[in-house]
Amino acid sequence: MSISKLIIGHLRPKFPVIQGGMGVGVSLSSLAGSVAKCGGIGIISGAQIGYREKDFIKNTLEANLRALADEIHKARLKAPEGIIGVNLMVAMKHYGEYVKKAVESKIDLIISGAGLPLDLPLYTKGSSTQIVPIVSSGKAANIICKHWDRKYQCAPDAIVVEGPLAGGHLGFHADILDNPPVLMDLVKEVKAVALEYGQKYNKSIPVIAAGGIYTGEDVACALKEGADGVQMATRFVTTHECDADLAFKEAYIHSTEDSIGIIKSPVGMPGRAILNDFITNPRGNKACFFHCLHKCGVTDIPYCISSALIHAVNGDTENALLFCGSNAYKATRIEHVEDIFAEIHSTLAKA
Repeated sequence: MSISKLIIGHLRPKFPVIQGGMGVGVSLSSLAGSVAKCGGIGIISGAQIGYREKDFIKNTLEANLRALADEIHKARLKAPEGIIGVNLMVAMKHYGEYVKKAVESKIDLIISGAGLPLDLPLYTKGSSTQIVPIVSSGKAANIICKHWDRKYQCAPDAIVVEGPLAGGHLGFHADILDNPPVLMDLVKEVKAVALEYGQKYNKSIPVIAAGGIYTGEDVACALKEGADGVQMATRFVTTHECDADLAFKEAYIHSTEDSIGIIKSPVGMPGRAILNDFITNPRGNKACFFHCLHKCGVTDIPYCISSALIHAVNGDTENALLFCGSNAYKATRIEHVEDIFAEIHSTLAKA
């Protein structure tokens, strides 16, 4: 199989691979810049991105916006010719301000989920930034496309379809996860929607498969079955270039298939994480420190998600929410980003 060309508007990466955005702080400029330098699309997570800023507690929004621009700049320095994007959650407060700051910073594309990004085009109009919603069904893709068509006279530049094996927050009800849909079936649903609106706007809307894609073989299989590209996140955590602390990476390496499961998040969505003692035996601290989300169930779920994720990225894994994909247990060593792309290249060349 020759390496298929992923085209998102004017963006043409060497590999049809998007590195998934992982927050808080797991995918910043080091990881995103390294992926972009290797020919993939590197994604910075915008979730509480300013957690290392001195004024983060007192001026959270300002710290986050400053850090967002800074991380984009540093990723550009690392990969001047590469493609850099950001992942921004719809559930975040001040969503529009984050989008506008990313556009102002000349980001190549914005990937947006954790809710339906119905008004994303409002903030990107007139820019060269490509806009890519994350969906988990053809229905969700149709709702977004219909709304963008009617209100903004545009269509997505690509669509990421995140299946039930993904890490972090999942776009499925908990009961559906007991008998989950097949990722490539979801991709086919979304491709039908993408074709309809692509024809209307005389453009190609690639559909990206995400969730459970870990090896070069997984990439080749998804492309053979009709995906235009893939998004991989978990595989990139256990790299030297990943922005997280070594202890976070080692938690993946030490995990087992049985130690990874579905949790209920304060965000109100199910999520996949390592079932450490912090999750299975919660401490009962219901304090909300950041008020970062429109909907936060900290009164029902006894921890602040921002604090738990900051503990994770800083390596305090005993007091952390350790989001991961279903295949995190397959990690056996710390590798380089370029090693992953070498594997993908070799696999596609032989397929």
